[in-house]
Amino acid sequence: MPQKIVQKEDPVLRRRAAEIPPDQIRSRKIKDTIHKMSAALATSHNGIGLAAPQIGAPLAIFIVSEEARAVQKKADIINDEKERRKKIWKHFVFINPRLIKSSRKKELMPEGCLSVDGIFGKVKRAKQVTVEALDENGQTFCVGASGLFAQVLQHEMDHLDGILFIDKAEGLEKLSNE
Repeated sequence: MPQKIVQKEDPVLRRRAAEIPPDQIRSRKIKDTIHKMSAALATSHNGIGLAAPQIGAPLAIFIVSEEARAVQKKADIINDEKERRKKIWKHFVFINPRLIKSSRKKELMPEGCLSVDGIFGKVKRAKQVTVEALDENGQTFCVGASGLFAQVLQHEMDHLDGILFIDKAEGLEKLSNE
């Protein structure tokens, strides 16, 4: 049975996520949480990122599909819709992430969320960011991002602070099922 993604009414989405002590990162609990997150993201049709609170776990973890980075790099597979849908994307894991740097230049970008089903809007996001985090093995890494990848990183970090995109968005619209 696929992992359920909690919706905007769930209070777990409005709480600050708890940091994970480094000595617990390789624990069964954290491995299971990451596995559940990956399974939930893999079965979603439109998602490219997911934070632990979105599966009901108030932990400072999020994952981002490598698809977001492929779009940033304009990978050829992105242009072939059938191939993109068939591909099994790997997920980057970010534990206890910190925003190290963000550009002054911001851009109004279209955005949606798996926890705010069917609603879209535009959110002003930094065009470039640098994030430092721990991976699933407890190793520190730093990643610079721009475009869609930067947007997803900022969106997921907001989740860890109990913020939903609808709190910041302009021009919210509900899309019909058509």
